[in-house]
Amino acid sequence: MSLEKAILEVVRQLPADQQQVILDHATELRDHAAPQQRRKSIKGLWADLGVSLSAEEIEANQREMWGGFPRQDF
Repeated sequence: MSLEKAILEVVRQLPADQQQVILDHATELRDHAAPQQRRKSIKGLWADLGVSLSAEEIEANQREMWGGFPRQDF
């Protein structure tokens, strides 16, 4: 008997709720075994929008956003 058939035979003998637990676990094992897809860089996400920010613009925006932090009004 193959391993697959042995597993299937045992699973068929279990109640539905325990079969669901096994299915969830098997799905999790499969997902972890699958190769991870590379994520796109942030630049790649907005490349077609024509947005171009210089380092100076980014620094100026950061200074503006964080200029009043931390505040002493509590």
